[in-house]
Amino acid sequence: MGASDSAAKRRRKGSIQTLPSGALRVSVYAGIDPVTKRRHYLKETIPAATPKIRDEADKVMRRLQVQVDERRQSHTSATVGELVTRHLELARLEETTARGYRGHVKNHILPLIGDTKVGAVDADVLDSFYAELLRCRLHCDRKPFIEHRTTRPHDCDATCRPHVCKPLSASSVRQIHFILSGAFKRAVRWKWVATNPIKTGEPPAAPHPNPNPPTAAEAARIVTESFRDLTWGALVWLAMTTGARRGELCALCWKKLDLDVGTVVIDCSIAQLAGKTWVKSTKTHQQRRLTLDAETVAILRELRAVAEARADGIGVKLSPDAYVFSRVPDSSTYRLPDSVSQRYTKTAARLGIHTHLHALRHYSATELISSGVDIRTVAGRLGHSGGGTTTLRVYTAFVSEADQRASEALRQRMPARPKPEAALERALRDPRAPFERVAVAIQQDVAAGKYPPGTQLPGTHELIREYRVSANTVRRTIQLLLKARIIDEGRKIRPGAQTSTARV
Repeated sequence: MGASDSAAKRRRKGSIQTLPSGALRVSVYAGIDPVTKRRHYLKETIPAATPKIRDEADKVMRRLQVQVDERRQSHTSATVGELVTRHLELARLEETTARGYRGHVKNHILPLIGDTKVGAVDADVLDSFYAELLRCRLHCDRKPFIEHRTTRPHDCDATCRPHVCKPLSASSVRQIHFILSGAFKRAVRWKWVATNPIKTGEPPAAPHPNPNPPTAAEAARIVTESFRDLTWGALVWLAMTTGARRGELCALCWKKLDLDVGTVVIDCSIAQLAGKTWVKSTKTHQQRRLTLDAETVAILRELRAVAEARADGIGVKLSPDAYVFSRVPDSSTYRLPDSVSQRYTKTAARLGIHTHLHALRHYSATELISSGVDIRTVAGRLGHSGGGTTTLRVYTAFVSEADQRASEALRQRMPARPKPEAALERALRDPRAPFERVAVAIQQDVAAGKYPPGTQLPGTHELIREYRVSANTVRRTIQLLLKARIIDEGRKIRPGAQTSTARV
């Protein structure tokens, strides 16, 4: 056995270290961390107060050694890279989603943990992996270097700058976590691993939604500027009134519009990726039917007349399959989503407004919520799944504001609240406690003339015998009569008490 083999064997055996506090720290060598490329140890500390602390440390040592052995003796020799690649081949994903996933696999999963054995992935590996993603999206070695604008030979200019580490966004890290979770679910089904280790991972929390719709004044300026061109103005108007996504607007055909009834059916979208475009289903794969207001119907009728005139100009009839927003005379082709976004950004920039096309979807949602429309209806118009859960999560702040306005509106319509009755008035009107009943009896005697003004009330003992109550009850009776101004501090009947008590 060589010197290196002996050192490795000693590391596998582990060590027990006594800390200054008297506690024992157990360490077992677990190999090289696949992310940081540093030696990795499983560690556990036994408190000093533990009975038979040395025996407990030996138990912990054996348990950690078993964990290391289990990681080395996986059911398969497959790597994470092989697992994820096969998973994406079998997963049923939209092309746009699959493209994004493949990018994450190529840029982040394969370089960092692609060569790691499937059975060796655990919470420690995942923690290191996520920490690296949140440190630097290029996974640099922490040494200074220049980020060049191109990989081709060139003369460096201002765009070639020293590298500055930037973390991967929280949403991207969560997508990577989702990819790994799906892949390891398959690994469990294939019996490559016994359990899914991704459940032990802790990706960053989902970023808080922050919709930033244009204000009503900004929306009015954008609409005015857009209607210099009827087709473009109609597209912006429809985005505002329906909250449709850009791909859904580009895919809209005339046959999906019923201008007599005033409805539109949204059931498909245009996807654009790497110079390729195609028609696909909506994001949630659900069809939705929206009602259009009278002004929107009027705009679409005008747009339809223009489209028919353009088609007549080249000697063709407008087809039911023709697209509502098209650049060609017969409206047989759709507009490109990226081109629509770019034109909208330029339109807003001319007005000095910093916004983007998707913000019109937020504008539609927030205006509906602010108008008091219920969340389920708003979710239905936007095409959110989950019965409004997504809508509530994204537009929580606007729901809160609308709820406050609704509360104030309801308050103004409520009947006047009766003034609260004073405790004294209630006690004399509706006596409940013994001292209240005695006070009312004395009050009635005063009203009947038994105790004329200026006369002294009987003493405490006499009142106890007459009304058969305790001394404490008499004391409280006297206090109540004082508050009602029936007697004075000397327990004499006040002038006018007979009239006032009769009213009570």
